[in-house]
Amino acid sequence: MNDAIHLKYLAVSPEDLRWGIAVNSVGYQDVGAGEPYPPSDHPSRYLFSTERGRTLNEYQLLYITRGHGRFRSTHVPEGTLLRPGNLFLLFPGEWHTYRPDPSTGWKEFWIGFNGAAMEEWVKGGFFSREKPVLQIGLHSDIVNLYNDAIQTAAFQQSGFQQCLGGIVSHLMGLARMYQRQETFSEVKDKINQAKILIGEQFRTIRPEEVAAQLFMGYSNFRRIFKEYTGFAPAQYIQEVRLNRIKELLTNTTLPIKEIADECGLENYDYFFTLFRRLTGMTPSDYRNNTQGK
Repeated sequence: MNDAIHLKYLAVSPEDLRWGIAVNSVGYQDVGAGEPYPPSDHPSRYLFSTERGRTLNEYQLLYITRGHGRFRSTHVPEGTLLRPGNLFLLFPGEWHTYRPDPSTGWKEFWIGFNGAAMEEWVKGGFFSREKPVLQIGLHSDIVNLYNDAIQTAAFQQSGFQQCLGGIVSHLMGLARMYQRQETFSEVKDKINQAKILIGEQFRTIRPEEVAAQLFMGYSNFRRIFKEYTGFAPAQYIQEVRLNRIKELLTNTTLPIKEIADECGLENYDYFFTLFRRLTGMTPSDYRNNTQGK
């Protein structure tokens, strides 16, 4: 095998699968412009015809760091372009094909794996067969994780599969984070500004006032804020307020009514009911528990 291709096949035990993620293979290949793809010395286990495509019995996460190409699958029959900074996910049982543009070649990193954790992420809607290509941009931490996985697989010390499982989890988490950052690149400054405003004014500010200070219509602001953070603006304000209350209950001896006033909840009965509903404890019980009383 030449220096442009590096991969490691790995044995997977039942114990490894119980961990939640088990890695079957990891590697990279650097294909120059005009070179055949897959390369003639590509390992037979993963060799495939780009015209006929293939189906795997594992997930694979691939990252393109150089060059361009094209990807097709059962759920993306029309195909989509691949470029540097693209991650794409292959699903078990899903027909697919991909190849670099002959005029550019490409460099790809990949890691193949199975496990219940990944099944849960797919079931939860974090990753889907309908949108297997993620535009996340070029990031050195992604490349470093692939290289760490390659090195871990090379030494195969005791417990290496659990370490590799952690790397896969980290890769998938970064994929999710960077994809959302790319999706919201035009509005993330506005959302971060909104979060700063709420952090400074959570005692009295209303969601409509946040939108107004950002010169945004409220309905548009609410939609974007919820998509970006997972919270409606009013829920986010409540979370910030609740966290401040918890901090004061834990780290100070201020009277509870004074804490309620400090956090903009002057109606003590409402404060008491809200805190108990959100935490399952009264403010006094929470203070006693966190202060070790």
